[in-house]
Amino acid sequence: MTRRLQFILGAGLLLVLGLLGIFLLGKLTPYQETVEHGPAPEAQANPYLAAEQFLRTQGLQVQRADGLSLINDLPSVGQTLLLFGDRSHMTPKQSERLLAWAAKGGHLLFVAERLWDEKQGKSGDLLLDSLGIEQYQTEALDEEPDPPTDDNEPAKQADGDAQPAASAADGAVGSTLDETNAYPELTQLYLENEDAPAYFNFDTDFHLYDAENRAHAWANSDGATHLLQLYHGDGLISVVSDSWIWENQGIADYDNAWLLWYMTQDSQVTLLYRADRDGLISLLLEHFPQALVALALLLAFGLWHLGMRQGPLVLPVSRNRRQLQEHLRGSADFLLRHNGQQSLLQGLQQDIQRRARHRHPGFERLPVAEQWQVLSRLTRQPSSVISQAMRPLLKQRLPAAEFTRQVANLQTLRNAL
Repeated sequence: MTRRLQFILGAGLLLVLGLLGIFLLGKLTPYQETVEHGPAPEAQANPYLAAEQFLRTQGLQVQRADGLSLINDLPSVGQTLLLFGDRSHMTPKQSERLLAWAAKGGHLLFVAERLWDEKQGKSGDLLLDSLGIEQYQTEALDEEPDPPTDDNEPAKQADGDAQPAASAADGAVGSTLDETNAYPELTQLYLENEDAPAYFNFDTDFHLYDAENRAHAWANSDGATHLLQLYHGDGLISVVSDSWIWENQGIADYDNAWLLWYMTQDSQVTLLYRADRDGLISLLLEHFPQALVALALLLAFGLWHLGMRQGPLVLPVSRNRRQLQEHLRGSADFLLRHNGQQSLLQGLQQDIQRRARHRHPGFERLPVAEQWQVLSRLTRQPSSVISQAMRPLLKQRLPAAEFTRQVANLQTLRNAL
């Protein structure tokens, strides 16, 4: 193939590839796709993160607290404490400290946690019971012939005009409802000199009732009261039926964010959404349940393995100690401890007699004196040695030296046969 032909083929291939690329580019259509990764880890860990950022954009100083111990160092005047955390473990002493803090000029806003129990005459919520506020389910109120009603609830006017319950200049909250309510499921808040109300989507399943008629301002939906506000000493206490309207997913709805600003304006805000810190065990159970199960099984098997042993562990003996002489000595020590001296000496005497019968037939039928003479002749040992070695054994224990000498004499006789 000539160089010219190679050049033509290469140029043609490049041309085909170029045309193919232009065709593919003409078929491509650009588009945008949004990938939702969900809330950020910080938002997942803090359900009121959006509320914090909103208040900061309004020029308020917001700090976060992790426990009720902050009351000891938190000033009262010019402070608003948003107590959104679980209070199931609150002690009576902590409840008294919170109310005393509010009485000194602070603004305490908390969520009613428990329902009123008619039989016990209390709800179990220390703050609600101390303030004389009762919480009911709206369904239970509908079933009762004469449900408890808030004496402070504003009456509806005959001509349908709304009657203001409080003045915005006093920093209080007021609410009334028109007879023609277009949004019965929403809580409405009327302010003085305002024609239209503000709307909030509190949970309509709960109703707050001021049993001691202390509230000076409130906010209602069509069938329930969701916000009560009362003076307490030199301070202010606000009670809401729920705080879900201020969580990350609900604060942007209706006028929820405005209500939070309205109730905290001109003050420094402390947000407490976790009254009790999680302990180590609860954190491990939440994040590492499989690891805890594996650890429990490991401990159980370990205890079972250790429980199967009947004695302490014995380290393996080195090989240089495993000799025949050591085994023989150990066997002899065992026999001496368990059978005594007489058993060992008697065994040697019987061995000598068995060998003598083999060397001298009829040895066993001879008298003892003649047997000793035969042994003296066969072993070439004096008769005194024979008589001392073959005499009947005594029952008492021999001294160590005497026992050793007796064994040596018997072994000498046995080896000589």
